[in-house]
Amino acid sequence: MCGCCDSYCCQRFCEWLRDGCILFTIAVVAIVVTGIVLIIVIFGGPLRKIKIAVEDASLTRFDLLTDPTTRLAYNLTLTMSVRNPNWAIGIKHDEPLEAAYSFDGQQFDRVQVADEGDKQGARKTVVYRLVTNSEGRGIALGNAGEAEFKKEKEDGVFEVEVKLTGKFKYQLRKTKCEFEATCPVKMQVSPPGAQAVVFQRVDCELSKSDDQYCKMVY
Repeated sequence: MCGCCDSYCCQRFCEWLRDGCILFTIAVVAIVVTGIVLIIVIFGGPLRKIKIAVEDASLTRFDLLTDPTTRLAYNLTLTMSVRNPNWAIGIKHDEPLEAAYSFDGQQFDRVQVADEGDKQGARKTVVYRLVTNSEGRGIALGNAGEAEFKKEKEDGVFEVEVKLTGKFKYQLRKTKCEFEATCPVKMQVSPPGAQAVVFQRVDCELSKSDDQYCKMVY
């Protein structure tokens, strides 16, 4: 190979060169295989659903007013997290992300959480702090709903359902996902200046089944 492989030095050099070629070949193959795996994962691998949770929530007021109509007066603060668990694929909101608040099945408020076009990187978690209040917003509870309000007030714990809805596109994929997540949040009223009530984190549940979660778009 070198023209002098009968000498000891040249023989060692040829062995070193051969070993180096083998190592180089192994490294190239490893890089190629890794690249192929990455391409398969990014463009053809399974997509993991986003994770949504209510990290914190507080009520400083939650009153039912009945004169002249049935209304809710409230000061509500929520901290929500949205996590994209996918390893190499970001998401982009295809329409605004919204949260709707309901008591006893009756919606009483709705807020925008994120704008259309907002992006979220792979393996990133975005935290949103939502503050909403009203001196008296109309709500159609009926007798049963008013009775439930009185019961929860006596118990000292109010349950408010938070429903997060949105539609986003996985970047690098021709896939859009429409989702609806439900978060049952239990809170105690803690007036301004009172000691804060410890809140237990709530994991929200995606209500759409796997076959309804995402669809291909062209």
